Amino acid sequence: MEGSLTARDRVGIQDFVLLDAYTSETAFMDNLRKRFNENLIYTYIGTLLVSVNPYKELGIYTKKQMDIYMGVNFFELPPHIFALADNVYRTMISETNNHFILISGESGAGKTEASKKVLQFYAVCCPSTRLLDNVRDRLLLSNPVLEAFGNAKTLKNDNSSRFGKYMDIQFDHQGAAVGGHILSYLLEKSRVVHQNHGERNFHIFYQLVEGGEDELLRWLGLERNCQKYRYLIQGECAKVSSINDKSDWKTVQKALTIIEFSEKDIEHLFAIIASVLHLGNVHFEASAHGYATLNSSAELLGIPSNILQEGLTHRKIEAKAEEVLSPFTAEHAKYARDALAKAIYGRTFTWLVNKINESLVNKDSTRKTVIGLLDIYGFEVFDVNSFEQFCINFCNEKLQQLFIQLTLKSEQEEYEMEGIEWEPVPYFNNKIICDLVEEKHRGIISILDEECLRPGEATDFTFLEKLEEKMCGHPHFVTHKLADQKTRKTLERGDFRLLHYAGEVTYSVVGFIDKNNDLLYRNIKEVRSFATVCILSWPDITEKIIDINSKIVATQFKSSLAGLTEILMTKDPWYVRCLKPNHCKQPDRFDDVMVRHQVKYLGLMEHLRVRRAGFAYRRRYEIFLKRYKALCPDTWPHWKGTPAEGVQRLIKHLGYKPDEYKMGRTKIFIRHPRTLFATEDAFEICKHELGKAPATSDKRRLPFPEGVVMILIETCWRGLQARRERERRAWAVKVIKKFIKGFMNRNQPVSMDNSDYLAFVRQSYLTRLKDNLPKSVLDKTIWLTPPPIMQEASVLLRKLHTRLLVRKYVRGISAQQKLQIKALTSDIFKGRKENYPQSVCQPFADTRISEQDINIKVLQLICPEGIKYSVPVIKYDRNGFRPRFRQLIFTQAAAYLVEEAKIKQRVNYSSLKGVSVSDLSDNFLILHVTCDDTKQKVGDCLLYLTRMHYTYTELLSFCSVRFDIQPGKEGFVDFKSSSESMVYRAKNGHLMVVSPHNPMHTT
Repeated sequence: MEGSLTARDRVGIQDFVLLDAYTSETAFMDNLRKRFNENLIYTYIGTLLVSVNPYKELGIYTKKQMDIYMGVNFFELPPHIFALADNVYRTMISETNNHFILISGESGAGKTEASKKVLQFYAVCCPSTRLLDNVRDRLLLSNPVLEAFGNAKTLKNDNSSRFGKYMDIQFDHQGAAVGGHILSYLLEKSRVVHQNHGERNFHIFYQLVEGGEDELLRWLGLERNCQKYRYLIQGECAKVSSINDKSDWKTVQKALTIIEFSEKDIEHLFAIIASVLHLGNVHFEASAHGYATLNSSAELLGIPSNILQEGLTHRKIEAKAEEVLSPFTAEHAKYARDALAKAIYGRTFTWLVNKINESLVNKDSTRKTVIGLLDIYGFEVFDVNSFEQFCINFCNEKLQQLFIQLTLKSEQEEYEMEGIEWEPVPYFNNKIICDLVEEKHRGIISILDEECLRPGEATDFTFLEKLEEKMCGHPHFVTHKLADQKTRKTLERGDFRLLHYAGEVTYSVVGFIDKNNDLLYRNIKEVRSFATVCILSWPDITEKIIDINSKIVATQFKSSLAGLTEILMTKDPWYVRCLKPNHCKQPDRFDDVMVRHQVKYLGLMEHLRVRRAGFAYRRRYEIFLKRYKALCPDTWPHWKGTPAEGVQRLIKHLGYKPDEYKMGRTKIFIRHPRTLFATEDAFEICKHELGKAPATSDKRRLPFPEGVVMILIETCWRGLQARRERERRAWAVKVIKKFIKGFMNRNQPVSMDNSDYLAFVRQSYLTRLKDNLPKSVLDKTIWLTPPPIMQEASVLLRKLHTRLLVRKYVRGISAQQKLQIKALTSDIFKGRKENYPQSVCQPFADTRISEQDINIKVLQLICPEGIKYSVPVIKYDRNGFRPRFRQLIFTQAAAYLVEEAKIKQRVNYSSLKGVSVSDLSDNFLILHVTCDDTKQKVGDCLLYLTRMHYTYTELLSFCSVRFDIQPGKEGFVDFKSSSESMVYRAKNGHLMVVSPHNPMHTT
């Protein structure tokens, strides 16, 4: 930093702490503008980094730039995000403590890009192994996934984060990144169902529609046209020139794969996204009585129209032991639809963050140090400010309070550590504003909660009336009713105004109650249970949606913010303040009014005043002496004493006055920037004199002719490089010789000649074996051929691995009964049924149909008997052998054949006289039923099912294949083998079942 002070008139000062007029906002702005015009977007305030978005590529984030800033003193090079990231990293390693970087600023100021650059720097500078590279890739690729699902185009920014994010990066004792964890805050769910003009929904919707494969879109029932979906066109800007949705789609898919999302997870994820789009296209009309009626198809949702009609047009009210359906108006139905869409998306986003955290988890229990990255929304002031802006600005108030506390604390601790008297710093304490919002029983959030939960009709305006009643006379709160005559002209009747630390903000109360309640009606859960496709019936996502009703949004956000504050208080802080130079996103344009406003609400002047309260400049004695020792004959070229004594001698020679500096235990503190500037200017002159011809009267002159100094330096440097290269080559020759000799003696007993080579062979084989181990006990083919030296070890390892697989398999069996049924199935079918070997690897399950997939009416009828086992089957009619899809359900008393909401047949176990199967590779099963009443048209059941062996074992019976079509009549099933499997009715009236095997006939 000191090296650039000579160019300060042209490029400004790199550290605002060195401003003489540090209390002048004009001087602050002039320095910021001067640097911006020279494409110098970074400036320090002590260790705080100020960043101005240039809106253009500057070429300052290359690998070469990372190498330059790696391991360099913080103030040695010009300000940069890499310098801050490197200093945080090196401080963490040397002091083994935890740190966090708080990145803040308004939308479009470059917060997300700054956090990306920090992650990219750590990906390059950290030690690298295959395992660590996997962690690094997941950390980096978590960004595009979270951006796709949590970012959107707004009026201010084409890639605006619509949620707050805190990421912990975990490092081991060697400084390698070994894991991470992400916390998300206040996702803007309202964007799912509504966007202002010129804005878009979350990126993932457009990426799916524009970039999704044709087969995927067909499966999801989507068209490649954003204009077809109501939730995507409200902002009237589905396509944006600066966003490539197709390319971003490929990036997201690649990222999901690397983060280890399974194919099933990915299918479910995009099915949920598609379901939200389909929900947006469900529309309603008012009936003659004014009630809502569903006026669109629900087939794409996989839900019968009548079920969706009831769920979205009626509210279920519980009255004692009864349930009453209350019809909605069309407007209420739209609200219910939008509430469901928001809840599904919000739950999906939470699940997504949790899945990413699972892939980043570090399973090593040893102590880790942490660097946190907090990328959170900055202070927001719009023409109309609502509930979201209220929460965001409250968050910034809390962070500003924490910011001042930690800054003052760190300053005071440094003074005490150095033995210098602390001078109290006057500053604005915004605790009064934080209490106004969050105080228990009296704060705005408490009053809002009371209004949301109280019985009776609560509206936004009754909430405003309560605020006026409780907050009357507060110096930071005003409404139209409480304001004086002049202020009243600037307020609407539904507004209230808060005087934040950054300035006044007027909020409209419209929507506060609804957004804080975030209601979702309970009967929506029943709608989900009727879904026949996974789009709405995915339990992982929607299982707990109904519980959202019990959580008030503002209180939940306040609690999560308190938790975040506790996390940050345990770590050492570093700050990046991002500024937006203009509204138009144009390069080389600096809007003074806009930047001045951001400087104010980011508290930069406040921070500068705290930092400059005592001394403008402080450096360790060693660093100060090393740079300026040439200015004093006593300290040049080598000082023999302690650094502190050398600095004392140096400043005495320079003529520092007693009130201009203080000597601490390890640092020198200089009060005024002008003192440092004069020292730096003297050093610039001195540097030129050092290379001139020698003069015996001046000890600072070098004893060599002009120009020889540079030649000597170059000679020494080249000599050092040559010696290092010679050592490297000698080491390489030695290693190569040793390995050649080892290879030649590889079959000999272990000796000095081949020990290193054989150790390499062992390590190489074990490394390759680790990545190619069998995954199943039945997999007998995969095992790497070992080298001769590893033959015996390979046999032992194979036995151990087989035992491990068996152990895992046995532990995976939840009950002993499952293993018993496996054994019983083997006794029945082994050697008797051709396709039995293929069924062995299939795990046994308690049931093949979950209760959620059984119709609720059927459940009500058969649940008292206790469901033991259920499986999907195809039943063939006794007349004509037509196939019918059914559910076969075994209870404690009987077997049921079910079609949707109807029970088609009930077979008591007492009337079941036998069960038949063939010995071929088909999956047919016949239930022989006894019927005493010849008038009833009940006979044997011919069923096809994929899990035939286990279903048969459940019944524990074996009979012939002859069965009754109706009482008194007989029918036949013929089984034979062929190259293809098929089922058809033969000319003789028999059902012909053809199985792929050697020819054989059974009746």
